[in-house]
Amino acid sequence: MNNTLVNGMALLEVLAHSDRALGVSELAARVDLGKSNAHRLLQTLTELGYVRRDAATGTYAAAIRLWELGTAMIDHLDLRQLALPAMEALLARTRESVHLSVLDGDEVVYLHKLESPEPVRAYSKIGGRAPARCVATGKALLAALGETALAGLAENLHAHTAKSITDPDGFRQEMVGIRTRGYATNAGEWQETVCGVAAPIHDPAGGVIAAIGVSGPAERLRPGRFKALGAEVVAAADAVERALAGDADTAAAPFDPCAIGSGGASLSPAPGRSTPHPQQEEKRRASE
Repeated sequence: MNNTLVNGMALLEVLAHSDRALGVSELAARVDLGKSNAHRLLQTLTELGYVRRDAATGTYAAAIRLWELGTAMIDHLDLRQLALPAMEALLARTRESVHLSVLDGDEVVYLHKLESPEPVRAYSKIGGRAPARCVATGKALLAALGETALAGLAENLHAHTAKSITDPDGFRQEMVGIRTRGYATNAGEWQETVCGVAAPIHDPAGGVIAAIGVSGPAERLRPGRFKALGAEVVAAADAVERALAGDADTAAAPFDPCAIGSGGASLSPAPGRSTPHPQQEEKRRASE
């Protein structure tokens, strides 16, 4: 293995995850390198445009080119394909319809859906839309927005059902609750007979790019199930995030429809949910 390349990548990872510029001594200590070796590598990375140096302080930070590289990679990923193993496992564990959604303005668009095996289930279709503030995947996505965007939405609330949130203060409190819990719920706010639970999916840079959730008839998805389903959707979101990050361990076994409801498909929460990655935490703080 090329140690120079390994050490250079280690420096880039430290800088990418740091919320402040770092000096040579601190960087060298973090990656267990001699100061002179670290300095040479940082000079090369600076010349290549992946690191920028503050001449006044002598500290280093990740440069925009590193972000551009990551963004270019994300653009080539098929989110639906990467999310499918987690969606199948979530379906097997909950027996409820599973959605993968993205935000488009004030609406969610369903990128993919797996149908519940139950005879009575929630109706939706791939490519369909719903008001984001009234469905679980949409609320999980909205909670990541900044206060200015949320304030604009809060001033234009109207009821779709008797359970829709129409009070601006109530809407803001709902967003805070979602950030705190890590998942969103819909208690019949879009269609009174349909409820749902969903969690946001972060890209490797910490931004929220999609949401994964379950939905079903209100008689099955009662509020008493929300907490348990919340843990399931958070674990599913973690699995998708690991797939986005290129974690080979997230590869799932072939989907067995006979295993639905048996607990045979498993989703293990990633450490990143209980201890968020620094760049994710920074992104969340910025949105609050």
